[in-house]
Amino acid sequence: MYEPSRHLATFHLAGFQHWDGALVLDRLKPGIALGLAPEPDNPHDPDAVAVRLDGTKIGYLPADESPLVALMSRFGHADAFELRALQVDPEAAPWRQVRAGLFVRDAR
Repeated sequence: MYEPSRHLATFHLAGFQHWDGALVLDRLKPGIALGLAPEPDNPHDPDAVAVRLDGTKIGYLPADESPLVALMSRFGHADAFELRALQVDPEAAPWRQVRAGLFVRDAR
């Protein structure tokens, strides 16, 4: 049975209010793909994984969701994951404006 991807987690982006999310909020739509950019040299968290839209950093995966993505990325499997915006609410508090879904791609 074909599955295009398997849902792993759903969460609000961490740090959205501290990065440039407000600059691209009008381009964020449900279903849009978001980029994952591990930051192994991040001084606060070596498992930090930044979230980007067209190169603009808009936040991070929450700390409890990032270790698996960071580990797999270190071993060359970053393409195993995809992140998509699921809900976008410009009227919500900044830390709750973007809810995303993390999926593992079906490579069979």
